[in-house]
Amino acid sequence: MSKNKIGLVVGSFIALFHLVWSIFVALIPNQMQTFINWVLKLHHVGLPYTIVTPFVLMNAIILVIYTFIAGYIFGWVFAGISNLMHK
Repeated sequence: MSKNKIGLVVGSFIALFHLVWSIFVALIPNQMQTFINWVLKLHHVGLPYTIVTPFVLMNAIILVIYTFIAGYIFGWVFAGISNLMHK
C-alpha cells in the first residue's frame, strides 16, 4: 500500500468535505446554522451562542489547506502501520 497515495486520497477527501462546507457557509449561512444546531442536539450538546460565523475567504482557504495536510498525515501514518502489520 503506497503511503503517499493513501495520504493524498485521505487528505483530498477531507479537504473536499471542508471546501463544500465552506461554500455552504458562504452561500446559505442561516441554513448551515440550523443544520449545526440539529447535529449538536443529536449529540446532546446545547450551546447558547452562534456556531456559524460570517464567512471569511482566508479562513476558508486555511481550513481547506490545514485539513488536507492533516488528512495526508493521517493517511500516510495509517498506510505505514498497515504495511507493518501485513509483513
